[in-house]
Amino acid sequence: MEEKTYVEDINRSIYDIKDESKDSYRIREGLTEEIVEKISEEKHDPEWMRAFRLKSLKIYKELQVPDWGPDISGLNMENIVTYVRPNTKMSAKWSDVPEDIKNTFERLGIPQAERESLAGVGAQYDSELVYHNVRKEVADQGVVYTDMESALTGEYADMVKEHFMKLVPPTDHKFAALHGAVWSGGSFVYVPRGVEVTIPLQSYFRLNAPGAGQFEHTLIIVDEGASLHFIEGCSAPKYNVANLHAGCVELFVKKNARLRYSTIENWSKNMYNLNTKRAAVAEGGVVEWVSGSFGSHVSYLYPMSVLNGRGARCEFTGVTFAGAGQNLDTGMKVVHNAPDTLSVVNTRSISKSGGVSTFRSSVVVTPKARGSKSAVSCQSLMVDSESRSDTIPAMDIRTDDADIGHEATIGRISDDAVFYLMSRGLSEEDARAMIVSGFAENVSKELPLEYAVEMNNLIRLEMKGSIG
Repeated sequence: MEEKTYVEDINRSIYDIKDESKDSYRIREGLTEEIVEKISEEKHDPEWMRAFRLKSLKIYKELQVPDWGPDISGLNMENIVTYVRPNTKMSAKWSDVPEDIKNTFERLGIPQAERESLAGVGAQYDSELVYHNVRKEVADQGVVYTDMESALTGEYADMVKEHFMKLVPPTDHKFAALHGAVWSGGSFVYVPRGVEVTIPLQSYFRLNAPGAGQFEHTLIIVDEGASLHFIEGCSAPKYNVANLHAGCVELFVKKNARLRYSTIENWSKNMYNLNTKRAAVAEGGVVEWVSGSFGSHVSYLYPMSVLNGRGARCEFTGVTFAGAGQNLDTGMKVVHNAPDTLSVVNTRSISKSGGVSTFRSSVVVTPKARGSKSAVSCQSLMVDSESRSDTIPAMDIRTDDADIGHEATIGRISDDAVFYLMSRGLSEEDARAMIVSGFAENVSKELPLEYAVEMNNLIRLEMKGSIG
């Protein structure tokens, strides 16, 4: 059977609807000390945060752009607006959100998801949260779920100061420093000792403004013996100018606590996604990452887990889909920094229509991490002969008493499998889409039902089109 490889690009109509920009304040383009001072003033920062921003800006100017990953020369900070305030204040009542913003989130299914299956929702539009709510029964457990600005200036100010950018310092890399200088929005979560939050919390980030950046900061602290599932969703309409996402996620998992952090990223293909995510896990704690990366022009994304206590565990399950015009450089990092720690990594990457997918893994085992185990598995699927997939593992093992394994496979869709499905009545398009969906099943089965449906729909949309 002759192979047919043309697949039409994704139909992102639900995500690409652009709302008229009606922001109440937009800072000028570029990145200067004056701009950072103005953002700090707009955010009503305490003095320590203002100083932190300015220090981060200085570090940003001193650090170099990474020279080892995808090309980001098309990103010019002189053309990026770092702060856009929407024309509303944050509300705990959905009815109080302006109609144009509300309609965007209605289309994306956020209020419906909240009503049906979520313990709390934060919705960010451009640089600010416009809606935040948490169920009474969850709040009654002592769970804190609020926006970062409220946490920074309210009763949790000391907790924020103690943890803010301690896992991801501005010196980590150039875009961490950028984040430290201009961050805005995001969520603060604290789960008290022994509390089990049985239904998920969710934050959704929507970047509507063309030529803008989004720099939300998410800080989650799960205290001893507590548990939480947190879901993050992202999207943006497509413009003919570069947009930037340089958020930061810091997760603190205390002794015998458990945190699952699920993400579906569906940025538009003019987006530079330079996000940083990191978790510190104490004795007996567990962090689980579930990651779906579908959007952006270029991505640098490597969630990191630092296993600091005996018996700490990390599980990472991810899928990346790179289509036409996309270069997605993703992966994970784990540091085994205590005895008897465990990391399990299972990823899938899919590339089509000339898309480039690169998986990087870094496993570090320190001398004190005796008895540790790590298993990394990366499988890549190329839908056609135009696409590319690479796997780049790095392992730094400093003890003989460790069990470390890595396996990677790269392949293409089998013509025999397509032929078999077509012989059962499927079109070639549906046959290929079914194979790809099955390939990514390990991620979708880890997501709550409605998000698994969204991910499978994204895969079908990516695969849909004329083949011939």
